[in-house]
Parts: sequence; C-alpha cells; structure tokens
Amino acid sequence: MKIAFTTQGTEWDSKMDARFGRAAWILVYDEDNDKFSSIDNSDVAVEAHGAGPRTAQRLFELEPEVLITGNGPGGNAGTVLKEAGIISYIGAGDMTVKEAYDSYKNNTLQKA
Repeated sequence: MKIAFTTQGTEWDSKMDARFGRAAWILVYDEDNDKFSSIDNSDVAVEAHGAGPRTAQRLFELEPEVLITGNGPGGNAGTVLKEAGIISYIGAGDMTVKEAYDSYKNNTLQKA
C-alpha cells in the first residue's frame, strides 16, 4: 500500500506540514517495497488560488491509497481526492512522518 504524507521534508524524522494544498513536500511511503518517493510541492506556495486542487492532482498521479495530513484538504481538493478513492486522515500536523505513520497504524488519526 502507498501512503502519502504532507511534509516539510523527505525523511521519517521530517516534520509533517499541517497544510495540504501549500505543503512543502508530498512524501509517499510504499509499504510493499519499504521505499520513499517525494515531490517538491513548494512551487504552489505562490499560487493565489487553486493550490489545493493542484496538490490533489499531483497526489493523484502518485497513486496512494491513503493521505495523512494536518488540517486536511479543502472542499475542491477533498472532492478530487474522494473521487480518486484516496482516504484522507487528519490530525498529524504536530508530528513527524514516523509518528504520523505510527498513529495511522494505531487508528488514532481522524478520518477526514
């Protein structure tokens, strides 16, 4: 299974980014292969509008089954993710990626 995280970096110990649309990085952990891939998402920070849907499109291309983030995607981005079958979990904004992953595995994150 592929799990995507909105983060401030590209490692297990990186801080999560509470934002979805303007998250600095999208980090994807492939549990089957125990490997990470990442996309620099910082270019959307200058967007006046549409950062969420742009980030959702990038996420869709990575094909994760799950998204773990802080505050969650907004309305338009949330709709895109839901239609793509990506299940979103929120509440990981103050964690590291590893802590967020462990919280997801322990069912302590809130489903968006």
